[in-house]
Amino acid sequence: QVHLVESGGGLVQAGGSLRLSCVASGRTFSTSYMGWFRQAPGKERAFVAAINWSGGSTYYADSVKGRFTISRDYAKNTVYLQMNSLKPEDTDVYYCAQTDYIGTYYSAGLYNYWGQGTQVTVSS
Repeated sequence: QVHLVESGGGLVQAGGSLRLSCVASGRTFSTSYMGWFRQAPGKERAFVAAINWSGGSTYYADSVKGRFTISRDYAKNTVYLQMNSLKPEDTDVYYCAQTDYIGTYYSAGLYNYWGQGTQVTVSS
């Protein structure tokens, strides 16, 4: 079992920044990817960013490239999502996710464990 706890969401004006954190605990030694997804009411969960846990390679959705940065603190089992130049369309619930599998890192189906979600609201 892996337990994920997110923090850092909130309300921000357009153009502002937020940093999300996700602390992983439990059986984390075999992690392959950590990812961030977001979901609006009535919509499917959408890929935002992912990081290869051992190598550190990063991947982004086109909609957030150049604005969001995913990073990790290996020793603290923590993954971060730095979000800059936020837009109203970034408003969503953001979820942290973990998987032991290698594959399509942008697919929610690859991930075994999910955090509880944190709300990000960007006002215009």
